[in-house]
Parts: sequence; structure tokens; C-alpha cells
Amino acid sequence: MNRESKAAIRKAPRATRLGKSAGLIKNSERVLRSLRRDRPMLAVTLRMPADVLEDLKQIAPLLGHSGYQPLMRAYVGRGLRDDLARLEDSDVNALVASLRRRGVDEAVLEKALAEMAGKSR
Repeated sequence: MNRESKAAIRKAPRATRLGKSAGLIKNSERVLRSLRRDRPMLAVTLRMPADVLEDLKQIAPLLGHSGYQPLMRAYVGRGLRDDLARLEDSDVNALVASLRRRGVDEAVLEKALAEMAGKSR
């Protein structure tokens, strides 16, 4: 890890640095953060089959990207958002299951889930 990435981690919000123990960042906050143009970028070396790279170069302009690297970032970002949403859902489901095992009334759980769904919109 280089000096710039260590500095970026130190400047990151506490919940981001601590991960799950501090709670996942809300999806809406994550989306807003991802829309910022001034986010720091890091160079990454990635081994990839030559034919995949050629395909990326060929379809990037057809999909409106300036090159294959922005297309790769879009693919990674989309997959990451999907996985984060799925993991957040699984955390909520695990919590609900745990509360049910502890005897929390179903009406209370339904009301809490409805409140949470209303706030996420």
C-alpha cells in the first residue's frame, strides 16, 4: 500500500475504515460519494486475457465510454454496487431472523422493516 492510499484511508470516515463492525455505509451515501468527480484514483495492475482486453477496447466506444479503462471501472462499480446491496440485504435478514429467535413480536418487526424501507427511498 503506497503513501497516498494510506492517507486516503486515514481521511476516510470512521465507518468506512472499520467496515462491518461500525455498520455498512448506507447505499444512498455510497451512491453520492461515487458521483463525486474529485475522488482519488489509484493505479492498479491487473492481468487479463488478451482477447478480453481486445473485446473491451472494441465495445467501449459503442457503449459511450472514452476507452476500455472507463468501461472496466463501470463494470467493477456495477458489480460492487450489486454485491454491496445484496450483502446489506443479507445483514438485515440475519438481524430479523435473530430477533425472531429471541421472541420479538412479528408486528414489531414488520413495523420496523416498513419504517426502514420508507427511509431508504
